[in-house]
Amino acid sequence: MTSAWKKSDWRNKERIQMPDYTDDAALKAVEARLSSYPPLVFAGEARSLKAKLGEVSRGEGFLLQGGDCAESFAEFNADMLRDTYKVMLQMAVVLTYGAKVPVVKIGRVAGQFAKPRSANTETINGVELPSYRGDIINDIDFTPEARIPNPDRMLEAYTQAAASLNLLRAFSMGGFADIHRVHEWNLGFANAAGAAEKYTQLANRISDSLDFMTAAGINSDNTNSLHTVNFYTSHEALLLEYEEALCRIDSTSGLPVAGSGHMIWIGDRTRQPDGAHVEFARGVQNPIGLKCGPTTTAEDLKVLMEKLNPENEAGRLTLIARFGAGSVGDHLPRLVKAVKEEGANVVWSCDPMHGNTIKSSSGYKTRPFDSILREVREFFGIHNAEGTVPGGVHFEMTGKDVTECTGGVRAVTDQDLSDRYHTACDPRLNASQALELAFLVSEELEQRVVAQRKAG
Repeated sequence: MTSAWKKSDWRNKERIQMPDYTDDAALKAVEARLSSYPPLVFAGEARSLKAKLGEVSRGEGFLLQGGDCAESFAEFNADMLRDTYKVMLQMAVVLTYGAKVPVVKIGRVAGQFAKPRSANTETINGVELPSYRGDIINDIDFTPEARIPNPDRMLEAYTQAAASLNLLRAFSMGGFADIHRVHEWNLGFANAAGAAEKYTQLANRISDSLDFMTAAGINSDNTNSLHTVNFYTSHEALLLEYEEALCRIDSTSGLPVAGSGHMIWIGDRTRQPDGAHVEFARGVQNPIGLKCGPTTTAEDLKVLMEKLNPENEAGRLTLIARFGAGSVGDHLPRLVKAVKEEGANVVWSCDPMHGNTIKSSSGYKTRPFDSILREVREFFGIHNAEGTVPGGVHFEMTGKDVTECTGGVRAVTDQDLSDRYHTACDPRLNASQALELAFLVSEELEQRVVAQRKAG
């Protein structure tokens, strides 16, 4: 199929949630420059991730995908990246302990710059302007000039993504992620949270085990897996001009690869089987994510699985369920049945964020922690009932001490939201909430392991 596919074929399909650039010459110039730049990720890395996700699909691993709702040019700095990375490492340790399998770590980073919006315009104080669509497209400032789509912003996005990847690779391979530093990954403000005590206890148990292994002659010097981690990047492939410009031919296989990130996904608003986004994603060899919301039909899903993974390759396709607490039972079973009927190899992941967004009494968009947790538990419960594998979780989160989602051990209230509400688009879990949720997911995984052992 990919032999007949060209990376520009999406231009002949219906485009949804994409900007209309006013200066075609400037757009073409930016696309040409990006096309000449090195890819941000490499084909071998994407193949490695696909193999690991194949293990996840069989229950031999667990997927942790998390990061910013939308990366910001203005707030980009090394400390922000480091803190989010720390939280991901913490969460991965907690989940590994519960699941008793390796955790595949994928950040929403180094490319998560474009955002779909529910409306093309927004109105403030009687003034109507085009919606903010992420820093790669326009600016969040509410002025007519700021909201004009600017293709030069793609170049800034590339630069930030490259810098992010450089630092993340250094963290992953340079000793920062050494499991012997498990105590050092804790964040100062998370120490006040109830989850911190549980994490410290877990870290102590890990340290005791490492001491035993060291005594037996196994340490970071002779066992690389204790010293380094594999950390991958992902984003919603929304701005297809950017994606096409960074698409490359893998010199090993001769097949096209999205050079913008290790994994790209298609959003719930842009998953039209004959649409531009599906057309682009079907041709690249990267692992592909597909958001599945309440309006996803079984027939649409079957068509999409055939288009996106015609060879039924394990690890190629991750279905990211996002229904909202209380609605999982209305939708997930029929989609699980559709997958079973097709004999499809997929990774099932739970996004408990997007279906649980509400407007608080104080006027802020937020997500109640209890609703997030409920959707995760419903996701696990249905997979346990269906005999299928709950492969992973997908969170919008940050290492910053924000007050954007209500609830959790530290009990962020509606009145607290204004204290540190920094998101440009959707509310994120802060570090303590993310760690707390990791422990709760770990408990679900541990119960599943126990049940499987009893069964046989």
